[in-house]
Amino acid sequence: MSAKSASRNPLSILKSHLHAACAATALLLGGGSVAQGADLNALIWCDHSDPALLQPFEEANNVKVNVKEFEGTGAGLAIVEQSQPGDWDVMVIDSIDVPRGVEKGLFEPLPDDKLPLADMFPQVKMDGSTVVGGKRYGITEKFGYNTIGYNKNKVDPADMQSMAALTSDKYKGKVAIYDYYLPVIGMAALAIGKKTAELTEADLPALKDELLKMKANAKLVGEVTASQTALATGEVDILVGGGEWVTAGLAKENPALDFSIPKEGAVLWSQSLAMFKDSKNKDMALKFIQYIMSPEGQARLATSSCYWGMPANTKAALTDDQKKILRFDEQPGFLARAQAYPAPNADLDKKMQDMWTEMLQAK
Repeated sequence: MSAKSASRNPLSILKSHLHAACAATALLLGGGSVAQGADLNALIWCDHSDPALLQPFEEANNVKVNVKEFEGTGAGLAIVEQSQPGDWDVMVIDSIDVPRGVEKGLFEPLPDDKLPLADMFPQVKMDGSTVVGGKRYGITEKFGYNTIGYNKNKVDPADMQSMAALTSDKYKGKVAIYDYYLPVIGMAALAIGKKTAELTEADLPALKDELLKMKANAKLVGEVTASQTALATGEVDILVGGGEWVTAGLAKENPALDFSIPKEGAVLWSQSLAMFKDSKNKDMALKFIQYIMSPEGQARLATSSCYWGMPANTKAALTDDQKKILRFDEQPGFLARAQAYPAPNADLDKKMQDMWTEMLQAK
């Protein structure tokens, strides 16, 4: 899996780390064997394997949903290429990567009039990616942010409203950095007033300086499990690159964990559902997409045992407590300040990875 193919969404490359958080897993397809008949076969991320999400749909429609997890768009598309036409019915994919599937002729247009588009947060419809050639091929189901996660009992929450806190002497040695280059480079860009969508090679020196300042303040740079554990156990008080996907699932055990969308903004991730053109069960595939996008399906997906995230449907049937943990009522303001993941071309992507490596190796 190339860094480029996995880069669009932090969660799309983290599911192997988060998988242990799942309370249980639905039937997984092994190797190349795909169930036939009336079953629904889905290529998914780990948040869709939660029985609490799948069982209500299965029971209501008298169908078995067979799921296979993958990590990153490149890995998902590789599975499709190794399968027979018609093996798969639906797929979870980074919203920004929907055009890649369309270019390969994989996806079936979705009927706008049978989807709750009017109920979605407008900013996460992602029509620039989910609509190709005037036809909708994907629908955003869940989203969130790479931003500042923190322990509100250990830091001044007011400080967390600015990225300046990440390089402040006040928090030196109390910071962990999530070890994934694109979202944190995106945060560095926001910190120095750059737009994530407009980054060029000329911006790299300033970005490197900001990253080195963050690194100088950090106690550790770690992948999701290490960085999340450091925040949860109190080894650090701030996680650069954290967000609701880190803190929300831990809120019951540690209600002091929270996240902010600072004044400079945050990096937005989003995931979509798509239907395969060669599906042998298109009616059921559409029903599944409609279920996931329904208020009940959205609430179950948002609070999946693998990781929490914001539902794309504003009418998601979340409890008041769940909405509070996800900061549901604050989303319009958050989304107004959020920017998309950096989407560098191959050459700039390599230079960004090299810059990240230099930051990691800096003393």
